[in-house]
Formats: sequence, C-alpha cells, structure tokens
Amino acid sequence: MELLTIGAFARVVRLSPKALRLYDELGLLRPARVDPLSGYRLYSPDQVGQARLVAWLRRLGMPLARIRGVCGLPPGQAAAEVRAYWAQVEADTAARRGLASFLVEQLSEEDTTMTVALKYAVRTDQGLVRDANQDVGYAGDRLLAVADGFGARGEPLSSVAVEALAPLDTAIPAGELLNALADAVHRAGAAVGDYLSAHPAEGCSGTTLTAMVLSGSRLGLVHVGDARVYLLRGGALFRITHDHTAVQSLIAEGRLTEEEAWSHPQRSLLVRALTGAAVEPDLALHDALPGDRYLLCTDGLHAVVPEAGVREVLVSEREPEEAGRRLVELANAAGGPDNVVCVVADVVAA
Repeated sequence: MELLTIGAFARVVRLSPKALRLYDELGLLRPARVDPLSGYRLYSPDQVGQARLVAWLRRLGMPLARIRGVCGLPPGQAAAEVRAYWAQVEADTAARRGLASFLVEQLSEEDTTMTVALKYAVRTDQGLVRDANQDVGYAGDRLLAVADGFGARGEPLSSVAVEALAPLDTAIPAGELLNALADAVHRAGAAVGDYLSAHPAEGCSGTTLTAMVLSGSRLGLVHVGDARVYLLRGGALFRITHDHTAVQSLIAEGRLTEEEAWSHPQRSLLVRALTGAAVEPDLALHDALPGDRYLLCTDGLHAVVPEAGVREVLVSEREPEEAGRRLVELANAAGGPDNVVCVVADVVAA
C-alpha cells in the first residue's frame, strides 16, 4: 500500500500538517512510517478514519488527553464516552448560562433589594434501621441547608459542615452571592478536614452538603453529594441538582436508565463529598418567584419515595411543616432504611 506524505495526508483529512505533527507528539495519531533520512512523516490510507475522528472530537472541544482515550476504545464504548462528554458540556453550559444572566443583571445595575421572603420548616428523623442520626438540616430567613454524614465520624461532620455555612444566613449583596457560596463550602471542607485530623477514625468519613441562599429575588445554590433540591412551580416538580454518585454518572453516559438506577446495588456510592480533600461544588442561580416551593432532602427520602409521591405531598399540603412531616412518614412507610431530613420552603412576597 502506497504511503502518503504528511502534506498529501493533511489535504485528505482536512487537517494542517502542524496539527498532524502535534497529534504525533501526543501519541494521538502516529505516522505509519518516518523516513530515517529525511525525517518525513508518512501515513497510510487506513489512518484516514482515525484522523477524521480526532478532527471531529477536536471540533467538539474535547481535550486532547480525553481524545487519546476515546481513540483507543471499541466503537460502542467510544460512542458512550462521547455521549458522556457531551452531557457534561451541556450541564456546564447551563450553569454558565445562569451565571451570564446573573452578571448581565448586575452590570445593568438592576435593583436587587429583597422582594421575596421564605416561609420554611425543617423535619428530620432517624428512620427505622439506623442506630444514630447523621443527617442535619437548617432553615433560616435566607439560608436553607441539608447535610448527610457517613462513616464513623458522619454525625459530627454533617453538623460541622452546616455550621460553616451559618454566616450566609444574612444579607449578602447579589453581586457577591456566588463567591460567598463558593467560599463557604470551601470553609466547610476545611472544617471537615480539621475535624478528621483531630479525630481520626478507621474507614472513610465525610458528609454531603447542599444549600440555598436568598439574595434579592435570586436563590444561589451550592451542592456537593447526593442530597437533592426539588422545585415545585405551577404544579410541576423539577429536580434542580445532579447527584454526585457513580450511578448518576452511568445514567449521564447512557449506560443505565433511571428505572435501573432505582435498584442498583451501588446507587449510594458517592464520587464527590466533603472528606477533607479539595472538592469543587456545583454552583447555580435560580429566580425566586412567589408561589414556588423548594424541597431540600437527603437520600433517606428520595432513595425510597418516588418523585410522584414527593410531588403529591408538596402539592396537597398547604404548610411547609405539614409537608415535611408527611414526607418523613412516607420514607418510614417505605421501610425507613436511612436517616432523613427535609427542608420545605415557600417563596412568598416580602
């Protein structure tokens, strides 16, 4: 088979010779042969398909290191990897869209004085199986938070994390909200690390942490772990957080359905939590509209109560306190296998 010079191969695959040289250096696309005298790179026509795949993945914006992994996979697995990458791109884009909207408002000098308020209640329960309660909830005029501790030090760590967020339950200028949330969760992570250093224990201990803070007519969200935030708006229920679990990653990659995840043996295996190591939280901004109802809950609820049951309670119960009570009752009626905490908050006109 006649080999192609780098120039001829570049024209066929519509890549520049400079790009081909870079891909060779990175191990993405090695030439079929290198002339020992001239050093010219020579390519086989059989390499056209791989070269075009690399070019397409680059157009998607996929990092070169990840492309190297995709190119080494069979077609079916490569497709799953591309699907997972694009799902992450779309999630990141949605988060940046919310941030851009927020910045436009701030730079336009929009009035961000408080126009709505929160009417809230917290309900926590040990469940029917656990020997102790490692879940913690908090609700104040501006701050809502839940944390789910795990491991031998789970209970103190969930309290430590929520306490680190307490300074957010005050008036925070809207322009500083995202930075305040990011700083607070990093403080919480550091506090968890300090506690574990002072009180070491066998095995892995840590906590999830999910919180919302009201500023003006916006709610800032910070999230690490598998607690969830649901929004009831106009009778429709929306989940506005993404579980940081191995199973949720499989769902995003298309390898698992929501129905299959419900009974998966590793559905609670966390891939992101506060354990003393550095962790990046999810950050988002949401409009707080009068009539909205928010539910923050740990997996002691959502792991055993289907979303249809959650929606029915949130729609039918007028008071946040009664909604929280009924949700805990549903979790216990389903066996109460875990601790549960529910924070229900209604957005009302100030």
